[in-house]
Amino acid sequence: MFYREAGQFKTTYSDDMAIFPIRQDRVTLGVLLAFAFIGVPLLSSFHIWPFGQDYLLRAILLPFLILALAAIGVNILVGYCGQISLGSGAFMAIGAYSAYKLGTGVHVPLAWLGFDISIPALPVLPSILLGGLVSAVVGILFGVPSLRIKGLYLAVATLAAQFFFDWVFLRVPWFTNYAPSGSVNAPELNFLGWVVDTPIERYLLCLIFVTVFALMAKNLVRGNIGRQWMAIRDMDIAAELMGIRPLYAKLTAFAVSSFIIGVSGALWAFVYLGSWEPLAFDINRSLQLLFMVIIGGLGSILGPFIGAAFILVLPIMLNLVPSELGVPLSTETITHLEFIIFGSLICYLLIKEPHGFARLISLAKEKLRLWPFPY
Repeated sequence: MFYREAGQFKTTYSDDMAIFPIRQDRVTLGVLLAFAFIGVPLLSSFHIWPFGQDYLLRAILLPFLILALAAIGVNILVGYCGQISLGSGAFMAIGAYSAYKLGTGVHVPLAWLGFDISIPALPVLPSILLGGLVSAVVGILFGVPSLRIKGLYLAVATLAAQFFFDWVFLRVPWFTNYAPSGSVNAPELNFLGWVVDTPIERYLLCLIFVTVFALMAKNLVRGNIGRQWMAIRDMDIAAELMGIRPLYAKLTAFAVSSFIIGVSGALWAFVYLGSWEPLAFDINRSLQLLFMVIIGGLGSILGPFIGAAFILVLPIMLNLVPSELGVPLSTETITHLEFIIFGSLICYLLIKEPHGFARLISLAKEKLRLWPFPY
């Protein structure tokens, strides 16, 4: 009885078009955001359990937020537009290395033309956003084949992008400023005079990015462009007959998706890793993001958060629970169990509930709205 909208009348168009039309959803979201922005920093400042140490912030919350942001980008392309992609790790790498080059200064020698191109080092915030923009441009280029191919063939084309950029960032020393080891260090995180150094500051920075981009993505998929993406996903020929331009719809999906993934890649490199090499964005990262979207829910903004939480929490639970029960497991056994659980769960969800855990939550909310009545 507590989840009802009886008496919640909509008297304006804005009320009718609200993201969360039910008051209970708005209150729940407000409480979660208040806890994330205020509660977590306070608990961490006073070292109250479970934030007595920085482990939870560094090892769980930071990667959770950044990977959830990347999964939102993947979900826009795969879940909303129906274009299968296996190259999201490459777009994260493009965002990371582009932001690094822009943040440390770009110098392109053009001796055969008689001059050089030099761009001075940019502040961190423009570097991250421009890194996402570079990733969006590359995403558009690799999205052009989607006009002719789809399904497995498109997945192979994006997989080719993954291997190509793995090779480029590993073999072309210009991207690493000719570092002998091939690894690079992120510049100082100075955002308009705010130097982000402590774990709680890094957490708040990522939380701000995730909140803004999740709201932006939610409004995009609810608007005209989002409906075009979903029409292309459901049946592209019928969408074209209705007047939707496949060129515009598919390329905008690749652009928006790659932009969000590129920004998350820059955050992953700058805020979480600090020092990285190309292996940080290999094919395993692309598969991990795709698994998050499938498990959390295709075509849902909530799904990436659920998938990221599941992917990160499951290995920790496999380490802690058997030990507490007196059944210690080796590292190899835990790794194999992760693969078995992930694979089995993905197969089950694709067969029984293709829209993942987000759809199950939505069904539970619908049942609560009707309970205890049978209709």
